[in-house]
Amino acid sequence: MIAGIRNCSCYILLAAGLGAGALHAQQVVGSPAETEKYIAGTWEVLTRSMSDCKTVVDPKLPSATVLYIPVDVAVSGKVEELEKKCGVQVKKLPRKVTEFGQLKLTDIPHPGLLYLPNSYVVPGGRFNEMYGWDSYFIVLGLVEAKKVELARGMVENFFYEIDNYGGILNANRTYYFTRSQPPYLSSMIREVYEAQPDKKWLARAYDFARRDHALWESDFHRAGETGLARYYDIGDGPVPEMADDSSYYPDVIRYIVAHPQSGAGEYLIDGAEMPAAADDAALAQSSCDVKTSHVCLKAWAEGKRLTADFYKGDRAMRESGFDPSFRFGVFDGSTHHYAPVCLNSLLYKYERDMEHFAKELGKPKEAKEWGAKAEARHKAIDKYLWNPDKGMYFDYDFMAGKQSSYEYITTFDPLWARMASKEQAKGVAGHLKDFEHDYGVAMSMTDSGVQWDLPYGWAPTHWPTVEGLLNYGYKSDAMRVAKDWNGLIDASLARSGAIKEKYDVVSGTGNVELKTGYKSNEIGFGWTNGVYLEFQSLLDANAK
Repeated sequence: MIAGIRNCSCYILLAAGLGAGALHAQQVVGSPAETEKYIAGTWEVLTRSMSDCKTVVDPKLPSATVLYIPVDVAVSGKVEELEKKCGVQVKKLPRKVTEFGQLKLTDIPHPGLLYLPNSYVVPGGRFNEMYGWDSYFIVLGLVEAKKVELARGMVENFFYEIDNYGGILNANRTYYFTRSQPPYLSSMIREVYEAQPDKKWLARAYDFARRDHALWESDFHRAGETGLARYYDIGDGPVPEMADDSSYYPDVIRYIVAHPQSGAGEYLIDGAEMPAAADDAALAQSSCDVKTSHVCLKAWAEGKRLTADFYKGDRAMRESGFDPSFRFGVFDGSTHHYAPVCLNSLLYKYERDMEHFAKELGKPKEAKEWGAKAEARHKAIDKYLWNPDKGMYFDYDFMAGKQSSYEYITTFDPLWARMASKEQAKGVAGHLKDFEHDYGVAMSMTDSGVQWDLPYGWAPTHWPTVEGLLNYGYKSDAMRVAKDWNGLIDASLARSGAIKEKYDVVSGTGNVELKTGYKSNEIGFGWTNGVYLEFQSLLDANAK
């Protein structure tokens, strides 16, 4: 539990000796008033500033906390004071970063946090950094809560990343220099600008957004010859952030070995004998680098190791944020082989946002160019991702040259982006029943045992589903889903005293117990807070 957020009346009941099970038996439903009170109290708790120890003392690497600053940027003297005040090391990056991926793990032997100038809201739990896509949903909530300056400061932090770290990173950590996260920058800019119109700021934001969009048109993000984009991490091998989750890769290997029918044997190769933790010489002769030994030593199981291509897919999956599902193969091991519905819907919306910004700024020629980009992407999406027979959007395996058949909640994303035709929207809306359960919409129809599949539901997929339905006139469906989801948050908060990152929408609980993949359910929680407030605003307006 994060200190300082136990402020709902359910604690009176808990103090009286009623545990979560007893409360559940009494079918506690909670209330929007209590949930909104909780959320109002968590914004400050979840806010970080790099002038305080709470932010810079790294919970993931507490014994060797390092804060890195750009090599050529002067920062406040307070940052240097952190060395004495908080016991952290403040270091400059080894060189100026002018493009994405310019610095690699071997350039920075001691991983650490990256400096950001403005305060920001973290997701919650063990996450003490600012994430690329969580921040969009957090910004939604901050704007709804009239905390526009904080939201704007977060967007400005992304501008800082583009200027000083080569692009928007997965999060502000050195080991994320090799990948980004879903491109929500234009959506964040639009939320802040519409809440606080300022054309001078918009003009500055527009230039940064152009640079961010260019990252997604780079060669490594191209999905073959489709004209669409893919997720891709330019690094290789197991990811260094898994140092704080010692069982993940071995769990993947054990699952594949135990499920030969999964067809995922191609992800495995016979492993050399695992070297002893202190045996750097043996490790150097294996496929892992000595500098990443803390991760590599955890990547063996059952006499097997994972292939280099699996790690490419694993890294791309982390850029997608859907970490993991079985949507792109077992544990998403083939993510980099696909043009995803979610990413290309986001980029279509991004291009339409840029068209809108260009018009706002009196740039008709550029507006036309952005419109043409959006239309080209729209045509490619209809060609490769739309399935008229099933009335749904599917990801496209451009390596195999075929459309996926994995039914996933991101089929609603083109409706959120306002890209679908009325007939396409009708087809997708007709499949709502396949995803909808008593407490919201599940990620998929496949119970794979990992967190981004059935029976789990998440705030960042409820939002585009509900807003997508509203965009095409399916108001009753949208309001029902929003009401069910918010009701789940209310009841779970009343039972447990916390808001979570994910929920079981089939059984209606936040007490999620996962056997493999990421097993924890963090509390806080930034994007759940943001989407809850947006949904409650919709529900309140609809009730009038």
